[in-house]
Amino acid sequence: MAMERTLVLIKPDGVQRGLVGEIVSRFEKKGLKMVGCKMMRLDEAVLREHYAHIADKPFFPGVSNFMKSSPVLAMCWEGLECVEAVRLITGVTKGRAADAGTIRGDFAMSVSCNVIHTSDTVENATKEVARFFNSDELHEYFKSEAEHVYNEEERA
Repeated sequence: MAMERTLVLIKPDGVQRGLVGEIVSRFEKKGLKMVGCKMMRLDEAVLREHYAHIADKPFFPGVSNFMKSSPVLAMCWEGLECVEAVRLITGVTKGRAADAGTIRGDFAMSVSCNVIHTSDTVENATKEVARFFNSDELHEYFKSEAEHVYNEEERA
């Protein structure tokens, strides 16, 4: 079985509210492997590409301004069926409707100030990881805990 990679952005509200450690901890406790991480400021060009599906909407300037208001923490996580696992941990987009125990369910009330962005499909994850990370910023390494996270067949 192939390991997947996915993008996670801790948005400006998550950074400002001091939730970085809590969010990283949840993915680590799940057994996912961080293979890339950097704090960065997003510019208009990256935001227009990343949010191309809403770039022509009247609310896009507000989204753009919010995402430029503070640095974000960009991370690439790896694991078996990682995209789906990360989405489950994250919860639905509308924070106040997200299940308790999810990141958004525990820390968000808003649709836009919802603490975190995660890739929604394997195809989008591939594009988004490439948008935010150069290949030399992503790391291949053995993590011994994999023996305790996956059975032998899943690790093959």
